[in-house]
Amino acid sequence: MSSNQTNKSKAELHFYEAFVRLKENKPKNLPRGTKVSQNNVAKEAGVDPSALRKTRYPELINEIQQWIDDNPQTGKKADNKKSKTNSEQILALKKRIEELTIQRDQATSKLLEAQIKLIEMANEIKRLSE
Repeated sequence: MSSNQTNKSKAELHFYEAFVRLKENKPKNLPRGTKVSQNNVAKEAGVDPSALRKTRYPELINEIQQWIDDNPQTGKKADNKKSKTNSEQILALKKRIEELTIQRDQATSKLLEAQIKLIEMANEIKRLSE
């Protein structure tokens, strides 16, 4: 932040706070991992992006642009990594579903066998008691 923060308006301070939260990847209003941009700073501050204009806040806009230039953001790589992780999780879950389906089918088969055995035994008892 700049050295003359005491001269900032309340709105500009909110923008600065939002900018810092995005830089530190600790946003309150946007998802973690959101890229720092002029629009996202405004959204994180809870206002319409059109409210953060260079004519109103030139120093802040320059700081945002400078930070973006100095800190290239690799959103696509992070997305690819998440995608791979998600794909691996999906495959593991599909395998687990297959295993559980087999277990369910085996349990159902055993249950049916037991029911048939009970019916046979009940019939045998009935026959012997006659």
